[in-house]
Amino acid sequence: MPMNATLVRFRFGDDFDEKRVRALAESSRATFEDMPGLRSKAYAIDAVNREAVNFFLWSNEEAARSFFSPQVLGRFGELYGVAPTLEFAEVIQLVENRR
Repeated sequence: MPMNATLVRFRFGDDFDEKRVRALAESSRATFEDMPGLRSKAYAIDAVNREAVNFFLWSNEEAARSFFSPQVLGRFGELYGVAPTLEFAEVIQLVENRR
């Protein structure tokens, strides 16, 4: 089954606020639960490089690319206070370790 990944990075300057990024992740989680085409989403923080990183795993490329409209990217920029950068990739193999 083809899958696609999107890596969304928010690079902050000296205004990096880890608590704020964690709160954004918590408050937006419900928005992505049961979203059509989205298999999973991971929120991450790279405090050393002052980045918030969101990793999306989509069921197909169309779902991945259609979600990131200019409006969505603008909203992300408003929420985080910095414009995101996007990287798209085809997932060629997935290992899921479930208990």
